[in-house]
Amino acid sequence: MSEARITGAGPVPAGGGGVARGRIVALDLARAGALVAMAVFHFVFDLEMFGVVAPGTTMLPGWRWLAYLTAGSFLFLVGVGLWLGHGRGIRWRGYWRRLGRVVAAAMVITAATWVAFPDAFVFFGILHSIALASLLGLAFLRLPVVVLIALGAAVIWLPQAARFEVFDAPWFWWTGLQAVGVRSVDYVPVFPWFGPVLFGIAAAKAMERAGLWARLSAWEAGPLARALAVPGRHSLLVYLVHQPVLISLVWLATLV
Repeated sequence: MSEARITGAGPVPAGGGGVARGRIVALDLARAGALVAMAVFHFVFDLEMFGVVAPGTTMLPGWRWLAYLTAGSFLFLVGVGLWLGHGRGIRWRGYWRRLGRVVAAAMVITAATWVAFPDAFVFFGILHSIALASLLGLAFLRLPVVVLIALGAAVIWLPQAARFEVFDAPWFWWTGLQAVGVRSVDYVPVFPWFGPVLFGIAAAKAMERAGLWARLSAWEAGPLARALAVPGRHSLLVYLVHQPVLISLVWLATLV
């Protein structure tokens, strides 16, 4: 759900030679892989919801780690996309257009889950987190790689080390620092989830220094790789439609 294009405002390849242009298929493949992992987890969640698998299946450690790593992968790629798209100068027109789409999609998810799960609706899920991280991340683009890594680790560590009653009011739950428990089918607060975004920015900057983005943008991917990368090029659309499709399939299967 992050940008996968090096444009004229993007990083200059090591050794000069201008700015790399074109879509980076490797990033689309990475996002496609994260989408597959997300779909697998949600499919099992839907099976649990319809009673096909045992209650609590998706709360088992293996499934929880799959959910954590998938969310972390999306947010890491948001950080990478922020640097590739705006590291050399923020392209405001494209930035606001993309942010608007993410915010609109997040509101759709909130409304839909309010109807489906009124006691556990999504008030700050992965799309909400991506939208806010896309705003906050702009303030960190100029920081050195080592500082970004240290800050990312601190963001992940803080909610594990301490919680604060001052954040217990519901309008502060987006922080992830409250002392009370929160019920939601998808909850991705700033702490600790802004950490992977900072890691993504750091990784993108380090890869630029190593000249890796120029090499990746020059990769002539074959037909199979490009076909597999298609979902990654339309990750927001895939995110919005995959659950209605999966739920419909599981529901139909239970009728047989």
